[in-house]
Amino acid sequence: MPRRLIDTHAHLDDFEEMGGVIQRAREAGVDAIIAVGANMRACRLTLKWAEAYPGYVYPALGVHPTEWFEEDVEETLRFVEEHLNRCVAVGEIGLDYWSREARKNKAVRRRQREIYVRQLEMAVECDKPASIHSRGSWRDALDLALEHGPDRAVFHWYSGPLDVLKELLDAGFYISATPAIEHSRHHRAALLEAPLERILLETDSPVESRGRPSEPASLPLVARALAELKEVPVEEVVASTTRSAELLFRL
Repeated sequence: MPRRLIDTHAHLDDFEEMGGVIQRAREAGVDAIIAVGANMRACRLTLKWAEAYPGYVYPALGVHPTEWFEEDVEETLRFVEEHLNRCVAVGEIGLDYWSREARKNKAVRRRQREIYVRQLEMAVECDKPASIHSRGSWRDALDLALEHGPDRAVFHWYSGPLDVLKELLDAGFYISATPAIEHSRHHRAALLEAPLERILLETDSPVESRGRPSEPASLPLVARALAELKEVPVEEVVASTTRSAELLFRL
């Protein structure tokens, strides 16, 4: 696998062992990791990872749509805003209408939208891209991003309708390929539809891949799977996705 892979979405806060994760990633040809936050604990730990590996781990902070129920959201949002100058993106933010709490509760979905919009506005104010979660809420997530958000964004692990995908791409946004490329029919359909130059690579570590937790070192598997799906050389996938990641996150 050629070097210069960029993992654009990893939850490093879920790993206890720093050194081993980074060493394995380097050995696998991963030259940069965007570490995303989801709640106060995750955001604090994400900054610690970035401090430990400057120029290799780049932080993104945000409140995930399913991670605000048991904490002071206002305090977390203030923390995110206060530290965005150290970040390459606002994320992971968005909506999740398929979560247990949101499925039958309109108030939860409304609160998700409020928190999402506030963070989109933060991204605009700080001139940062957004890393967006949109499970089951693709239309609303896109519409709110278009209305309130920055002109730079990636819709992480997109697996929604292709008509929404077209509007997303027309707006200049990106989607990302994840380990789910090996088994998710809807994710594969989106990646087939999107041009290669609008796709990033990510592991969403430690999401399960091949029956065990993934980590940034798993990224070459995603690159190879995308190359096979697109019927292009893996070197082309690496070059294109790296170029796009550098452009989006201004690395």
